[in-house]
Amino acid sequence: MMLINFAGKNLQDHDFSGQNLTGADFIKADIRGANFTNAILRKFMTVTFRNITSILLDIEGTTTPVSYVFGVLFPFARQHLETFLATHALDPDVQADLYKLSQEFAQEQSLGLDPWSPSDPRSAIPYLLALMDCDRKSTGLKSLQGKIWDQGYQSGSLQSQVFADVPHALEVWHQGGKRVFIFSSGSVQAQVLIFRHSQEGDLTPWIHGYFDTQVGAKRVTKSYQTIVAELGETPSQVLFVSDVVEELQAAQTAGLQTCFSLRPGNATTNPQGFPWVEHFDQIQLL
Repeated sequence: MMLINFAGKNLQDHDFSGQNLTGADFIKADIRGANFTNAILRKFMTVTFRNITSILLDIEGTTTPVSYVFGVLFPFARQHLETFLATHALDPDVQADLYKLSQEFAQEQSLGLDPWSPSDPRSAIPYLLALMDCDRKSTGLKSLQGKIWDQGYQSGSLQSQVFADVPHALEVWHQGGKRVFIFSSGSVQAQVLIFRHSQEGDLTPWIHGYFDTQVGAKRVTKSYQTIVAELGETPSQVLFVSDVVEELQAAQTAGLQTCFSLRPGNATTNPQGFPWVEHFDQIQLL
């Protein structure tokens, strides 16, 4: 069950999305007409979720600014792709990524690219760049990007960004006995790197585990069923937070509790009826 709390008033299962909330009546505890300013609403709002034992978090647009992913990480991978393949193409784990990508390429119909051979890693570059251009959630691509980013973090060229409220929330949830997990289209390696090398320090001690597209796509209900089964939880005991409505819909269908992340710079600001927060401090777990 979810409660929305405004300045001490619990409004159970009330959907305020799309309403024009103006005025200071609520501060006087007069909630008739629900006519308040959005600024007042957001200042006093918390969203309470009951019986939660685990929190499952998206990364891009939820814990980490979209601008860091698209403005720093993706360009870095693109810039260093050719050099990385020239140096590491024969590494077994890189070969495994290239094999997955060759299997994907064999099914490709839409990009109109010339065939490439896994035996010549350089011939894969046009396909990899095309996947990056369309932000394809390819498991092989995401794994390869994670390896390139690892070198960037290790050299000090990269330092990840998280929203200011994230470290405190992770610590509070952890100390409160809640387990925190990450589910992202980026590889598990890439996820760990983001939280290990953040501008706020190493946040990995507060995180219990990570899931990537090996469990399935993020907009598919079965992916969340798989995660819940691995966690050993009842679906309703897991709270999933994301900035993508289609992901929330899939998780909700799987029985998870859900919350929309409304962060600066996100492409979508309409929660479409899902409870929403602008920062993690607004999430109360009972």
